[in-house]
Amino acid sequence: MIFFIFCAILYENNIRKNGDPYMNEKAKEFTSKHAEIWKFIKFLFTGASTSILQLAVQAICFYLLFKNLSDVNVEVRLFTLLGIDDSSLQAILTYFVSNIIGYAAAFIMNRKLTFQSDANPVVSMILYFIMVVCTILFNTWLGSVITTWLTAHGYLNFFTNMLAGLIVMTIPTIWTYPLQRFVIHRKKKPAAETAESSEPEAKAE
Repeated sequence: MIFFIFCAILYENNIRKNGDPYMNEKAKEFTSKHAEIWKFIKFLFTGASTSILQLAVQAICFYLLFKNLSDVNVEVRLFTLLGIDDSSLQAILTYFVSNIIGYAAAFIMNRKLTFQSDANPVVSMILYFIMVVCTILFNTWLGSVITTWLTAHGYLNFFTNMLAGLIVMTIPTIWTYPLQRFVIHRKKKPAAETAESSEPEAKAE
């Protein structure tokens, strides 16, 4: 994962210094005219990349690290309130660990590549942490719901488990993109733009 993130940071720094070497003129024109669409495309690419990482971690956790915990059911008060009486410790730990690793990688890649944010990194990390905690709780709950249902009906296997993980990772895009785009990884206005916007007010005085 460290190598994966390191490559993303190097590529982002190269883009800032020399421009994107893989873009032709038409592509550059499209990205400049449709900046918001291009940001969302990069967000989806980052999501797909980190999802592969997350699914790999999920498989390792579920079938190797936490394999012996499949018969250990725990009662989580929050899950009980949401309608799950018994949750497999194997499923809970799997979704919890894989989500932490996936979201950590996504934070760095989205900040550096997708939005090229210059917002205060400490504030961004705090806001991101709050969003991720809520999302991980949701993903852990939903993943446990799906896994419990698949197990109860005899449908649980490697492919259905990976499909469940993909579904669980996709749904939060509904709120994670707007939060990251407009709140967490917002980009400050350039100084020149700020000065121009203040000139009319000065003239009016």
